[in-house]
Amino acid sequence: MNDVAELSGLPSGVAEALAAGTWRDPFAVLGPLDTAVGRVVRVFLPGALQVEVRARTSGETLGRLAPIAPPGLFAGQVTGTEPYLLRITWPDTVQETEDPYSFGSLLGDLDLHLFNEGRHFELASHLGANVVTIDGVTGVRFAVWAPNARAVSVVGDFNTWDPRRNLMRLRFPAGVWELFVPRLPPGARYKFAIVGPDGARLPLKADPLARATEPPPATASVVADPLPHVWHDETWMNQRARRHATNAPISIYEMHAASWFHPDGRIPTWDELAARLVPYVSEMGFSHVELMPVTEHPFGGSWGYQPLSLFAPSARFGPPDGFARFVDACHRADIGVIVDWVPAHFPTDAHGMARFDGTALYEHQDPREGFHRDWNTYIYNFGRREVQGFLIASGLYWLEQFHVDGLRVDAVASMLYRDYSRPEGQWIPNVYGGRENLEAIGFLRHFNAVVGERCAGAITIAEESTAWPGVSRPISEGGLGFAYKWNMGWMHDTLHYIENEPIHRSWHHNDMTFGLLYAFAENFVLPLSHDEVVYGKRSLIGKMPGDNWQRFANLRTYLGFMWAHPGKKLLFMGGEFAQEHEWSHDGELDWAALGDPLRLGIQRVVRDLNRLYASERALHQRDVVSTGFRWVVGDDRQNSVFAFLRYGDETAPPVLVVCNMTPVPRTGYRIGVPRPGAWTELLNTDSIYYGGSGMGNGDALVATPLQSHGEAQSLVLTLPPLAALFLHPGA
Repeated sequence: MNDVAELSGLPSGVAEALAAGTWRDPFAVLGPLDTAVGRVVRVFLPGALQVEVRARTSGETLGRLAPIAPPGLFAGQVTGTEPYLLRITWPDTVQETEDPYSFGSLLGDLDLHLFNEGRHFELASHLGANVVTIDGVTGVRFAVWAPNARAVSVVGDFNTWDPRRNLMRLRFPAGVWELFVPRLPPGARYKFAIVGPDGARLPLKADPLARATEPPPATASVVADPLPHVWHDETWMNQRARRHATNAPISIYEMHAASWFHPDGRIPTWDELAARLVPYVSEMGFSHVELMPVTEHPFGGSWGYQPLSLFAPSARFGPPDGFARFVDACHRADIGVIVDWVPAHFPTDAHGMARFDGTALYEHQDPREGFHRDWNTYIYNFGRREVQGFLIASGLYWLEQFHVDGLRVDAVASMLYRDYSRPEGQWIPNVYGGRENLEAIGFLRHFNAVVGERCAGAITIAEESTAWPGVSRPISEGGLGFAYKWNMGWMHDTLHYIENEPIHRSWHHNDMTFGLLYAFAENFVLPLSHDEVVYGKRSLIGKMPGDNWQRFANLRTYLGFMWAHPGKKLLFMGGEFAQEHEWSHDGELDWAALGDPLRLGIQRVVRDLNRLYASERALHQRDVVSTGFRWVVGDDRQNSVFAFLRYGDETAPPVLVVCNMTPVPRTGYRIGVPRPGAWTELLNTDSIYYGGSGMGNGDALVATPLQSHGEAQSLVLTLPPLAALFLHPGA
């Protein structure tokens, strides 16, 4: 390029591409340039009237830039080599700022290499939008992965969303584009303007690494506030490993944050939610809350399960720092926080990751392995290292930056099988001809291994609905490495049983016992989740047969059976007080229903079951091993009675649980017990306090030396109608 071109213009092809915002090498033609005639500064500022170059420190004028072709391009010779400012005269204002094209490379080669290898686990602090100070100048460093793009620029209110103003530099071969925009503050809205490999301009794209967003339905990314939250949960963090151990009492309150309650008829902020939810969950005795996905998602009707910003808490509830305060408040009340996390798929919204740089970047090109027909979503390409690293960094971000205690991984079954919900001929086998998704298996193991290495005490939980072996077994033993797995089979079988009229339950007896055949094959969580109270399935109380009294007695008994059964517990919001109508994500829970004594009774029994579960070691210490459970009566099909013993360690007294699943009281029911002497009723779901009939066995029973059920002594019990009894030895 000759000196005349340096001062008077650019070759036509470059000039046209610059004017169109499609030039891929802006640093070659913009910013400070050393030429034969001296130092030249060239800037492209469409709409500007004039531009001066001034010394950053002294304010001295170093040169005035002349307008040249194409319109918006200014160039001129400047004196000296010191850092400079641009004084830009716009039609309605004068702006002073540093020249983005006067700064060198921003990202280190090691960071880019780690990203390409899928091993940059602090990705959000390097890609995306980060407030940084470079050469004494504070602004925002933008970086985005778009290896197949022809050109990329960052747009926002700060440049009137003009894709010509802030063209980015490509770091080859990493495929990452970067640019530093000086003086840009936190809170600025932005997107990326991308030109695809075919020269077509794509819809403006939100940042996949954004840590803050606009509230939906707006879709822009937002520069996050760099000030970290000051945490007050050191005690909790230091002891959470024991709270998540398989011998700990884990009882989870699953909830949808946007519909738990509506102050003034609107979605609550995180602070408002914390003020009401934390004391409520604590009083109810739950050990954890589990939030349905709170990563930003464009469509509220997806309940968060179609997220597009995997690093940003949804702006529906306020800024990200509000979520940190919410977690902190939970921890200070000794409540753990689990969030649902969705690495299986993402929606096809044009502003999202779909065909992000004009190619199938995050997803597969072939719809037979890259598109979920059930959900109309794209499937992540788990075989691509950058995608694996992106997803792992997202999971770690919630665990490390927000002190989240666990991730419940959604739709794991859809990840494990290449033929998931696909007819013959509509899926591609793996390299060995099988249906297993080897790349997804590798990703899940890698993810769980990294979480185990970096996040002491944190857990991962799989929503996995098949018989895949070893989901919650260590990776070293061939497992996937999750801490726990939802027991979907138990949920479906037992709900099927309890929905039957009591007179028919003898024909479905095995629905209640079958789960014990595999109860210890995995570390299970017993879920009564949101999926069971929507889309015509009816609420929990709505599933119960019989007249009104029987419906509530059925639910009390079923909850008693669940809390006594081996496995950790999960109950979806509203179920704890027998909300009548199905859950609606647009509404709020029917808190007024607690004026009904029967619903208040359900709330009381859930609270007391939680407290009993936590206090009686036999009910939780051996939740995941077979030595913690023994049938006493598992075959009384005719009477629909179930009785079993739960055991803890050698110093814990056993707990006997007896469930009468019919509305017929049974007197003189003999049950063998392992210890002689007095036995005490710990909890009776038929108590008047819970809305029951008040039938029971008094304060103490004495085992008589009469053999029964293989024991040398036995109790003679009165079994209340539709009730669960908990008893242990001792006065």
